[in-house]
Amino acid sequence: MHYIEIKELAAKFRKNPTEAEMKLWKFIRNKKLAGRRFLRQHPVIYQIIENDCYFFITDFYCDKEMLIIEMDGGIHDCSIEKDNQRDKILQNLGFCVLHIRNEELSDIESVLVKIKRNFGRISIPIFETGRENVLLPGCTVM
Repeated sequence: MHYIEIKELAAKFRKNPTEAEMKLWKFIRNKKLAGRRFLRQHPVIYQIIENDCYFFITDFYCDKEMLIIEMDGGIHDCSIEKDNQRDKILQNLGFCVLHIRNEELSDIESVLVKIKRNFGRISIPIFETGRENVLLPGCTVM
C-alpha cells in the first residue's frame, strides 16, 4: 500500500472509533496526560519494499515516549499470535507497546497510572534466540 492510501485508511479509522477508544481519548487528548501529545489511529511504517509500505495502525501513539497503546477488546482474544508478532516488530523498532483491555477502563484512574508508568521507559528489542523469544528488560508488555 502506498503512503497516501495508508493515511486515508487511518483517517477512516479515526472517524469510526470504538467506545473504548473514545473513552480513553477523552483523558489523553490535547496533552491532558502529563503534557504528552498522543495521536489516535496513527500509522507506523515498519518496512518499504519497492514503494509498497508495510505498516500497522496503532490505536494511540506518543512520539515523545515512543509509546504505543493498544486497546484490546474481545476480538483480540482470537488474534493473540498475530498481536504478539506485531508487538515484536514494533518493539524491535524501539517502541514500547502497552495493551489495555477494554474492561480496564471502568477504573480510568488506574489506566492513566499504568500509562504514566510507561513514560521514560527504554525499549530494548526482542531477540530471536533460535529456541525462544527473549524480551530484555525495557518496556512492559501487558
